Amino acid sequence: MKYNTIYEDEHLIAVEKPAGMLTVGDRYDTNTVHLRGLLKQKYGEIFVVHRIDKDTSGLILFAKDAESHRQLSMDFESHEVEKVYLAIVNGIPPSEGEINESLAESVHKPGTMTVVRKGKESFTKYKVIEQFQLFSLLEVEILTGRMHQIRVHMAYIGHPLFIDPIYGQRDHFLLSEIKGRRFRLGKYEEEERPLMSRLSLHAHKLSFTHPVTKERIQLTSPMPKDFKAVINQTKKMQF
Repeated sequence: MKYNTIYEDEHLIAVEKPAGMLTVGDRYDTNTVHLRGLLKQKYGEIFVVHRIDKDTSGLILFAKDAESHRQLSMDFESHEVEKVYLAIVNGIPPSEGEINESLAESVHKPGTMTVVRKGKESFTKYKVIEQFQLFSLLEVEILTGRMHQIRVHMAYIGHPLFIDPIYGQRDHFLLSEIKGRRFRLGKYEEEERPLMSRLSLHAHKLSFTHPVTKERIQLTSPMPKDFKAVINQTKKMQF
């Protein structure tokens, strides 16, 4: 499992994390490969500025020195960084919307989040890019950075991520679900392989002020192959 470097200079590095890779190590499993560990092997000291879920793909930013880390962390905290995701969600939500619901860790399911009145302020904006019979493709901007924010907020309005085993209804998506009786296994296949089997969420764009040069940096990670596969195969079935 490899990462792809999108931007790098002497102060910071931005990479594309593949789905399935941790941002930082698991304290209970020191043998697990994680992104920070791979970068540390190459650069020595590396500073985590923010994180994305293990099964989310896309852009993530690291600092190479303490001062850049301090400045970027403050910018993330004060919502100066623009963070836009691509998300495939269940059903067809309104064409655009805002979700302003406070979040806190669930007392019933540790490690998950829930909407609560006295939680931390959490604000999400979305707009629908494309609609299909089973799902919609959204561009989602988060103005805060709470754990699982998009996942919880979209589930709260009745449109959870299309693939999300915790807050949604499935952990994979099969081509046979849209092809039905027309689906046939390949000649050398014994069982069907999912079109997608990870969170249907991708960190698509980052826009931030460089901690040293003060230049505004705008980065983009294109739609992943598995997103394209789900969308393209669905389009074929609609015609």
